[in-house]
Amino acid sequence: MSARRVWALVLRQVYVIRRSFARITDLFYWPLVDLFFFGFLSLYLGRRQGGAALVGLLLGALILWDIFFRVQQGISVSFLMELWTRNFVNLFVTPITVSEFLLAMMLWGVGKILITATLMTVLALLLYGFNLFTLGLGLVPLITGLILFAWAVGTIITAIILRYGQSAETLAWSLAFLFQPFGAVFFPLSVYPQWLARVLLLLPLPHLFEGMRAVLAGGPFPVRHLAWAFGLDAVYLAVAFAFFGYMFAQARARGLLLKLQE
Repeated sequence: MSARRVWALVLRQVYVIRRSFARITDLFYWPLVDLFFFGFLSLYLGRRQGGAALVGLLLGALILWDIFFRVQQGISVSFLMELWTRNFVNLFVTPITVSEFLLAMMLWGVGKILITATLMTVLALLLYGFNLFTLGLGLVPLITGLILFAWAVGTIITAIILRYGQSAETLAWSLAFLFQPFGAVFFPLSVYPQWLARVLLLLPLPHLFEGMRAVLAGGPFPVRHLAWAFGLDAVYLAVAFAFFGYMFAQARARGLLLKLQE
């Protein structure tokens, strides 16, 4: 793997985004719309119930959710951009390997969310008095766990698009939202029926968001949830990379790489 080729792919995304108003807008528009909506909603609900903790729970969950969603999009949508601009084949007639391409898209997703999450964190503090850094050192494993799972989901979506073409592109925007109601993002696991909660614990998200709520409540980060989250992340990442490799081999064997751009 060549670090220079990976950096070149990331740099290419930087050059493209700085000349595209639509892509710059995508970095800020929807995250800020969500922040304004959930921020004022949480203020309203917090005042009615006489507790300010709800503001932190909702805004903390929103910012962390956006990290997961945007990093996943950073992989799958960047891949789609290569198809839409008919650049996919051009990339792979160069020495660039599949692993270098995937790594570059992962790093690009992290780079994008650094910008978006920073803006959301500053505005949440200024507008609603919520400081994400009250999570302290717990913020590091939380964000790391979310990024790892987002990489796994983004890689699986990209693999499906690679095999089935642009007809599957809607997955790049929609699949992650399937995890929102079932990831215990905005409410605790205890809300679900007991049998469903046990099933959902096979996903990293409930472990991470339960950890966030425990820290915001003043307790330590639950080590058991953290261990489960990172263990599951490792499993999903391994499955995602294997799945992508299989789909890429299938697409190449069937001659689908050229047809993807049509």
